[in-house]
Amino acid sequence: MSHLYVACELGPEKGRIVLGALQKEGLTVSEADVFQDVLTVQDGVAQWDVTRIYQHILAGARGIVAQEEPVRGISFHSSVTDSFLFDNNGTLIGPAARPLGRAGTAVLNKILADIPLAEFYDETGTQPNPTSPLCQLANEPSRRLKKAAHALNLADAFNHLFSGVPRTEFSQASQTQFYNPVRKEWSQRLLKAAALPDKVLPPLAQSGTVLGQTRTDIARNTGLEDARVITTCSHELAAAMAALSIADDQNWAFLWPGHDTLLGTVLGFPFINDFSREMQYSNLAGYCDSVIFYKPWAGLRLVEECRRSWCQQDRALDNEVLMHLATSATPFESLIDPGDPRFSTPGDMPQAIQAFCRLTGQEPPRKPGPILRCVLESLALQYRKALLELEYITSTTFSRLYVLGGQSNHLLNHFLANALQLPVVVVPTEVAALGNVALQALALGHIPSIQEARPFLRSALRGQNINPHATAWTEAYDRFLEIKPV
Repeated sequence: MSHLYVACELGPEKGRIVLGALQKEGLTVSEADVFQDVLTVQDGVAQWDVTRIYQHILAGARGIVAQEEPVRGISFHSSVTDSFLFDNNGTLIGPAARPLGRAGTAVLNKILADIPLAEFYDETGTQPNPTSPLCQLANEPSRRLKKAAHALNLADAFNHLFSGVPRTEFSQASQTQFYNPVRKEWSQRLLKAAALPDKVLPPLAQSGTVLGQTRTDIARNTGLEDARVITTCSHELAAAMAALSIADDQNWAFLWPGHDTLLGTVLGFPFINDFSREMQYSNLAGYCDSVIFYKPWAGLRLVEECRRSWCQQDRALDNEVLMHLATSATPFESLIDPGDPRFSTPGDMPQAIQAFCRLTGQEPPRKPGPILRCVLESLALQYRKALLELEYITSTTFSRLYVLGGQSNHLLNHFLANALQLPVVVVPTEVAALGNVALQALALGHIPSIQEARPFLRSALRGQNINPHATAWTEAYDRFLEIKPV
């Protein structure tokens, strides 16, 4: 007999409804619906359109149920950490007002005046963030907080809307910046510093907690009478890491490419000390008491900015053509430090790259192909530095690097394998949805144990394997470390 599950992924730009199926042959996921209009603009400020998202999900669920197969579970996950306020009746009051720019910095600085940075990190295991739920709720008008019964992140807010049970799952709790990952409880010290009433914080829930049957009105509306709402890993990265951790119990690192790129690994405990704080690492609670230890690095924003500049100059090129030009360009002709402050602000990125090369005594690349190759080779070398740093801090030697496939770059992935001299495995875009579905199946007992889940996920996560080749990357890395603007 097959079991069906719904995994809803709520991203900052779009939402996806994914259908998961557990059958004798294996575990599969397929995209059932995508919707783009998740934000609305009010008084010039983008706000989450919860009503529209809710209607999209109901429509998507009805489409799945129309297949006349009972759905056993539904769960939500998201990379978004924004807070939403609910009253005692479970009615949404609205999203918390995110403090922008100087307002967010002012709120954060006020909190850090009471709790110095070192103590803040010891208490939360995360780097201070002016747009975090801590700062959002600290910036809320007191009248709204008095009216609120619960403050929930986006994914747990929808778990609440569908079940009627307010809970915050540990992975999202660990990103609020008022949660202590060592004691696994809300931090009274941070709540006091932000003047937040703890009455608005719902009970904490382990990943894989069954919240209950789908609310009666929703079940009637969608046909989800057989479905239970499960809080899996509410944070998208934690859901992805759950899938990888179950599939592979060896030592590995991950890279999540994007505008900025996260590189990290999964540990069995929070890693919090002065060195990890100074080196800008954070901790994210994961499945089965695991902890995702990670750090942001410069990412594909550099490529995006180059493409934007070329488009403005009427030099736009098809991505396939651009990658061909980069592949054909001379290797290691010039290198940059992607983390240099010169590249952190929008502008003419190709011109900034050329200026950096002149300052470092290198011949600047002039055409799109060589410029893009310079960026991708430099990113790969930066990630080699990042991986060596991570190995040193955690006293671990990694056997492979998993690249989360969504926004990954084919050429960069090959450069990575050679720069790191490690096998690179590019896993499917649906890795977080697979984690979500697998945890639903485990929570409902359809898969009896993690050991029995392992072959299902190994098969479902078969991605592109890239093996390293002997190249001149070690010499290039030594040169990369010596790059200093004059």
